[in-house]
Amino acid sequence: MKSKTILVIGATGATGKHVVNQMLNLGHNVRVIARSKERMVSLLSNDLKDSKLLTVTESSILDVNEDDLIQKHVKGCDAVVQCLGHNMTMKGMYGKPRKLVADSAQHLCEAIEKSKPSSPIKFILMGSNGVANPDGTDNKRPFSERVLLGIIRALIPPHSDNEDAAKYVSNVGKKNSAIEWVVVRPDDLIDGKVSEYTIFDKPQKGLFGSNVSTRANVADMMCNLILKDDLWSEWKFKMPGPVNKKEEPTTTSKK
Repeated sequence: MKSKTILVIGATGATGKHVVNQMLNLGHNVRVIARSKERMVSLLSNDLKDSKLLTVTESSILDVNEDDLIQKHVKGCDAVVQCLGHNMTMKGMYGKPRKLVADSAQHLCEAIEKSKPSSPIKFILMGSNGVANPDGTDNKRPFSERVLLGIIRALIPPHSDNEDAAKYVSNVGKKNSAIEWVVVRPDDLIDGKVSEYTIFDKPQKGLFGSNVSTRANVADMMCNLILKDDLWSEWKFKMPGPVNKKEEPTTTSKK
C-alpha cells in the first residue's frame, strides 16, 4: 500500500492520540497541529517517540493563518482528521473560542478547497451520538430526550458547537468537489484496546443506552476510512458510528 499523509487536529486528545499512534504504526506520514510537541510525543508508544514520519507544529488550529494552513499542512494530504473538542472545565466550556469545533472545521475545509487538490481530500470529523444528522434520517428521539437535548443545547455551548460543525460539514460536499467527508458519531466513549465493532448508519439507542465505543475503535474506524477505499465509498457523506460488539457470556456445564 502506498504511504498516506494525513493531518490530525486534536491529536493530543483522548481519541486523536490513537489516530496518530495507529497511523504511525502502519507506516504513514502524520502531520499534527498541537499546542505542545512535548505532550504529543509523550502520548506516543515508546517505539514511535522518535518517528521520522511525525511532524508537529506547535500552535492552535485557529491561530494558523490560511496561507500557512494551505501550504505547510493541508497541501499534499490524503486526509484531514478533526478530533477536536472543548476541555470540560468552566473556561473550556464557556470561554472563548465558543465555536472552536465549527470554526476549526470551516477553517480546514476552506484551506482544503483553496489548496486545489488533484483528487478529493477525505475530511473526517468526530462527533457524538447526541448530534443529529442534519438530513433528518435519524430515528426520532423520545420526547424526554428531545427536551433534554434542548436544555443541553441552551446551557452547554460545546454541544451546540458540535451540532454546528456537523451542519457545516454536511453541506461542504454539495458545493466543494475538493472534499469528501464522514462525520463519525460514536456511542458512549470508554478506554480500551481495539476490538471487534459494528458500524451503524445512525445511533441505535438513546442518549443513555447500553452501547459503548472504545476510543481506540473510533480511531481504528477513522484509519480504515482513510486506508480502505471500499469502506470510504460506503460511508462518505454519511454520519456513521462504531459500536463495540458485546462479548457473549461463557457458560460452564457441570458434569
